[in-house]
Amino acid sequence: MIRPAQSSDKETFVLNLGPQHPSTHGVLRVKMVMDGEYIVIAEPVLGYIHRMHEKMAENRTYAQYLPNMGRLDYLHALAYNHGYVCTVEKALGLEVPERAEYIRVITTELNRITSHLLWFGAFVLDLGGFSPLLYAFDDREQVLDLLESVTGSRLTYCYFRFGGVYNDIDEDFITGTRAFIERMRKRMPMYHDLVTKNIILMKRLVGIGFVDAEMCRKYGATGPVARGAGIPYDVRRHEPYSVYPEFDFDIPTYPEGDSMARYMVRMDEILQSLRIIEQALAKLPDGPVDLGSKAPKSIKPPKGDTYCAVEAARGAFGVRLVSDGSTQPYRLKLRSPSLSNFLVFGEVAEGMLLPDAIAFMGSLDLVIPEIDR
Repeated sequence: MIRPAQSSDKETFVLNLGPQHPSTHGVLRVKMVMDGEYIVIAEPVLGYIHRMHEKMAENRTYAQYLPNMGRLDYLHALAYNHGYVCTVEKALGLEVPERAEYIRVITTELNRITSHLLWFGAFVLDLGGFSPLLYAFDDREQVLDLLESVTGSRLTYCYFRFGGVYNDIDEDFITGTRAFIERMRKRMPMYHDLVTKNIILMKRLVGIGFVDAEMCRKYGATGPVARGAGIPYDVRRHEPYSVYPEFDFDIPTYPEGDSMARYMVRMDEILQSLRIIEQALAKLPDGPVDLGSKAPKSIKPPKGDTYCAVEAARGAFGVRLVSDGSTQPYRLKLRSPSLSNFLVFGEVAEGMLLPDAIAFMGSLDLVIPEIDR
């Protein structure tokens, strides 16, 4: 149910959604001019949790800055670890051991699944369904136990190192990961029966929050938002990095461009991540997981400009490093997928009912600390 934005002679009022509101999933404020239940203007107000991550890079060494990556998108921290170490390694010309690259892919894809599961549970909770959250967190805990066994953390990971990873995975981790793959594949039909096919969910998502391919290009939206608009773009496939070219996987796309399409992309991506992990475990080579004695004693990339991007759970995360040859970055610019994805909200929300706008915002899967980095 959408009607055109009302003219200024209509009686309107201002509604503040946030900056502390459960539906905004963080410290986000949206200033809304309302005509009854309909949104006339939706103006995002950002910066409530700005932490100056980019500026912090300028007064820390490259190694000291590693933990910052896990504090950006804390739901897919390992992808951000990956983006940062890839950029520094590219600047240094380091060749990472093959086993380490496989472990990076395995752990990053497991972390992608935990991110999508948390989004799924919280999204359905926004729409009034509580039980799916419990199922999602039950599965998510299985992965967190696995990742904790090798990284020592359950959320803000700092596992990757320049030239490899902190430590090797063992047989218990491999066995547990294979068991989780089997478990999760059996659970997906249950999720679809319980939630995807639920008429209430369909009424809330189908035809709501239309974002087409042109709008994605206009705002730079990537990830499931773009793939939900029919754009088959995935950094792992189109700008290959690490050992992703070694694996066979599909890029889920849906041309409808509505909230349901974005929901389906993420549900399908869980299965694709399982597929990648299974192949990586089958092909996992022997060998070292770091450079050992070949590792540089001091991280000092030569003067220059280096860029590297990875496919995070919310889209393309890019790191641009400008080095002056010292032990600290001269400038580190982070390309935030959540910011680009969120920019479509103000335009699309005009004329929507408030409850539909909440559903639309949830379908974008925003992580506000990543926007306010």
